[in-house]
Amino acid sequence: MLDQIERNISTNKTPKRIISLVPSQTELLVDLGLMDSIVGITKFCIHPIGLKKIKTVVGGTKNINIEKIKALKPDIILCNKEENTKEIVEVCEQIAPTHVSDIYNLDDAKELISQYGKMLSCKTSALKINNELEFKINDFKQFIKNQKTIRVTYFIWRNPWMVAANNTFINHLLQLNNFENIYANQERYPEIDIKKMRQVNYPDLILLSSEPYPFKETHIQEIQEHNPNSKILLVDGELFSWYGSRLLKAFDYFKELHNRI
Repeated sequence: MLDQIERNISTNKTPKRIISLVPSQTELLVDLGLMDSIVGITKFCIHPIGLKKIKTVVGGTKNINIEKIKALKPDIILCNKEENTKEIVEVCEQIAPTHVSDIYNLDDAKELISQYGKMLSCKTSALKINNELEFKINDFKQFIKNQKTIRVTYFIWRNPWMVAANNTFINHLLQLNNFENIYANQERYPEIDIKKMRQVNYPDLILLSSEPYPFKETHIQEIQEHNPNSKILLVDGELFSWYGSRLLKAFDYFKELHNRI
């Protein structure tokens, strides 16, 4: 089969020893019923709670321990184009078949779940997750269709200040929420000057993500000084950027968010 960057993934049998180098994909594996098959994860694989106590941690998403990975004798290694570097993928594929996901929208997310279902022999669980996800997406679209469009900025980092822009999964979910991203004319995760935000296109709403930078209440005032008329909210970054089974929790959260605005 082909992975999401069109690489051929060849396995002679169903992989039974899995290393996941992506937190959201690790959680997805567990929800697909593959907990016992997971042998290695990253230090950022925080869901489900306690997983790091019973699985071998092989590093982060950008910095891995090659010897630990080799020692685990994986049947397959699961990566992501954005989360992991090209160098990591190249090293991993010398050890075991390496699947790379590439997610920009909900269709990509559902495709990944289906690919795991086929590749890891858990089609029934994958179909169940995708069916539930499709129901929640359609339900949310009904909820949002009469909501007014709101101009937003979504911060992911501080010093340098960075936002989510076009060609990102975050921007896709912002659009689904009827949020008009004022930086949608830029690509990926540009650095910006918070003192000049009003010169770009004054945002009605500024969202401060809980990850990868852990924004807190103290950062609200820092941004508010330069954007006195914008409403600023802290938001759960996992629900705007994790594309596995955590999406099943995202749409109820988005409803609650709109009620807060």
